[in-house]
Amino acid sequence: MKKTSPFMIALFTLFVLSQFLFGQGLPSAVPEEVGMSSLRFERLRPFMQSYVDEHKLSGLVTIVARRGKVVHFEKYGKQDESQPMQFDTIFRIASMTKPVTSVAIMMLYEEGRFQLSDPVSKYIPEFKNTKVFVGKEKGVIKLEDPKNPLIIRDLLTHTSGLTYGFFDRTPVDSMYIAADLFNGTFEEFIKKLAIIPFKHQPGTKWEYSVSADVLGYLIQKISGVPFEEFLEQRIFKPLKMKDTGFYLPEKKMTRFAALYGRADTGGLKVIEEAEKSRFKNPPGMPSGGGGLVSTVFDYMRFCQMLLNRGELEGTRILGRRTVEFMTKNHLPEEQCPVFNWMPGIGFGLGFSVCYDITEAKIIGSEGEYGWGGIYNTFFWIDPEEELILILMTQFDPFLYYPVNNEFKVLVYQAIIE
Repeated sequence: MKKTSPFMIALFTLFVLSQFLFGQGLPSAVPEEVGMSSLRFERLRPFMQSYVDEHKLSGLVTIVARRGKVVHFEKYGKQDESQPMQFDTIFRIASMTKPVTSVAIMMLYEEGRFQLSDPVSKYIPEFKNTKVFVGKEKGVIKLEDPKNPLIIRDLLTHTSGLTYGFFDRTPVDSMYIAADLFNGTFEEFIKKLAIIPFKHQPGTKWEYSVSADVLGYLIQKISGVPFEEFLEQRIFKPLKMKDTGFYLPEKKMTRFAALYGRADTGGLKVIEEAEKSRFKNPPGMPSGGGGLVSTVFDYMRFCQMLLNRGELEGTRILGRRTVEFMTKNHLPEEQCPVFNWMPGIGFGLGFSVCYDITEAKIIGSEGEYGWGGIYNTFFWIDPEEELILILMTQFDPFLYYPVNNEFKVLVYQAIIE
């Protein structure tokens, strides 16, 4: 019997998925139409499936687009204990919320509502008296005044002097943990946060932090519109991101993936069932740093808007120069890389940015940008290759497996022109 060629398999797969993708507003193509190889893409599915077969991950969804067309779209395993993974399964995207929040604040910037050099205290006066931690002597915490005010750009670049509280165990980190910052409203969050000293002088050091949550409150203050409504009206509806939000109505709960972790005896265990999730109800505080749920479809539309430099299907969200400005590395050399396990990677206004591909030690392009979420959701946007990659799964802890890097390599090796 004559063996079916990879191209014919890709063509058949495209035919099956094209109607589904068309309904999501995502045009599709066989890989060869956009300079990629169907034969080389064959390596991707069995590799990702092995994570399911070996009981490392319950399920995944992967999607790749080049030159504005989807060329790979696959689902693997299960979304929970009883249901197979679906193409429209909804995921906790956690810190992939941050780029959305960054786009939202930059929309207000384009309207002339503020300057990036404006002190945050101009809009959030609670920060007028925030001090800076400088050490601890004989049990006494030493503080000093900020040498420069916390400015809005510092929030976008994570050089704000804020933190999360779980990276170190300095007195400031302990204060974050004790404050229980996310238990309450936006206003309560800000009041608790602003009395904790900055961990570093604003603008002097990159540290992952609650900066994007402050941006969410800033968006609300400057626009006069609740943060969640601003995102819905100004980003989600125009981009047709119909399954993205801070909570899920009951009718969508059947599509919400369970969250998994490692079982003590090996294999997997459910950490959070969909029906017992906090996402069943509107949050007291919509987190601009990690509160959204979404699908690969919705996030692909968001990414394609960015790759198109601010526009999708005739709807413009940001100007071209704004997107180009946001996606450059804004950190000086002494503040790079952003994490010691991310060599060659700096940070723009809401995104990681690759500034040295040889230092990064993984195939890709200088100028590619993206980010990930703590439950192992990832995206990359490569303007040079006109390429978007998204992988979504639901597993804790973050980066326990190198599936993100493996996925990236398997996609880039499929580029043939």
